[in-house]
Amino acid sequence: MNDVYISLGSNIGDRLQTLQHAVKLLTEQNEVEVVKLSSIYETDPVGFTDQDAFLNMVAHIRTALAPEKTLKMCQAIENELKRVRVIRWGPRTIDLDILLYNHDNIETETLTVPHPRMHERAFVLVPLLEIDPKLIDPKTNAALQTVLSSVGKEGVRQWKTIAGVGEFVHSEN
Repeated sequence: MNDVYISLGSNIGDRLQTLQHAVKLLTEQNEVEVVKLSSIYETDPVGFTDQDAFLNMVAHIRTALAPEKTLKMCQAIENELKRVRVIRWGPRTIDLDILLYNHDNIETETLTVPHPRMHERAFVLVPLLEIDPKLIDPKTNAALQTVLSSVGKEGVRQWKTIAGVGEFVHSEN
């Protein structure tokens, strides 16, 4: 089984419901076990800043799927939740990005792992390190806690604590 960390983000429509639906779809995938979810963080937009705040979180999954098939699964969930790509770093109903896949360095035409901008983004690092504070960047061997210290946590606010996958997926809030 492969340990994979996936970031999820939403800033269009009912952001919480969209994140819940995305996690539910992850739990329904064959060969995927959702091991742990971070809290949800409300975050300021990065890049294209003229848009609403995001809700972001990270899911730790275990899967037998190969990296490219994991990417296709994430894209299928985005498509099911009506993700439309119009503006780079722009508003979106849902975004799923593979952050880490085991301790592998992967570079193909369609996939780069670790995520190439992960080390610049507090909205990714904060929930990722909540799940596992001892994670190391497989490309640089730097402790991600050290990376976060240099990036800072500005624009990232804890919004909702998640008690567990089941509680989150079945929540009525």
